[in-house]
Amino acid sequence: MRRLDQKVSLQVHEGEPAKGKKRGRARNAPKFDLRTQLFRMCGVDLTRIDGVDVTTALAVVSEVGTDMARFPSVKHFTSWLGLCPGTKITGGKVMSGKTKRIVNRAAQALRLAAPALRSSKSALGAYFRRLCSRMDKPKAVTAAAHKLARLIYTMLTKGEVYTDQGQGYYEERYRERVLRALSQRAAKLGMQMVPIAQPA
Repeated sequence: MRRLDQKVSLQVHEGEPAKGKKRGRARNAPKFDLRTQLFRMCGVDLTRIDGVDVTTALAVVSEVGTDMARFPSVKHFTSWLGLCPGTKITGGKVMSGKTKRIVNRAAQALRLAAPALRSSKSALGAYFRRLCSRMDKPKAVTAAAHKLARLIYTMLTKGEVYTDQGQGYYEERYRERVLRALSQRAAKLGMQMVPIAQPA
């Protein structure tokens, strides 16, 4: 439950959000134009983020507000949500990376939104599927919710419009990171990576 001494600041912005991706109407979606109202309050269209619909955006804004000044950085924000990994370190060794158990409606909404990315053809969708391939689903959901929270924080603090780069862009960036890591590892072992010529 939110403390009563916390102030929620809302500013009204003129205009309407730009047309985004066509999405199916959720069963519990409001019957009025909530997307436009949220845009006027936030100054940005949070529903442009894949996985974030109007109900998710409303849950986050109603809990956090639109003024993120009380969170000095995105790390403070994700820590307040309880979505950042914990670091129990003893003797220089990480003993546990579990997230803290925090009752937070905004975090709960983001966790519910994250699984919708599984079927998305976006960069976030590719990111979530990659997470699911290397860890169990609850951890993947928390990591994806953390990513959504970071995007929301950036949009609200910088007023930037989120633009999806696409699944292909993410896959290419991931391939570049893997190749760079392998090249560095090979160099440490005194070896060199040589690409194999692909058959025509």
